[in-house]
Amino acid sequence: MAISMDAPVEEGKEYEVTIDAQGSKGDGIAHYEGFVIFIPNAKVGDKVKIKITALRRTFAIGEIVPS
Repeated sequence: MAISMDAPVEEGKEYEVTIDAQGSKGDGIAHYEGFVIFIPNAKVGDKVKIKITALRRTFAIGEIVPS
């Protein structure tokens, strides 16, 4: 996979994040070491464990891991 090594997250790994913004399509947005992660079904202020499901050059997409 030709993804830049600048991303501080890896596809398939889990991270703890806080949702700090809401995207125009309703997704929660978190930042991990400044890197943008979109998380569907998350609201601003949520502290969630996520799993990265897709990684792009400038952002990632994650899903909430059920606790």
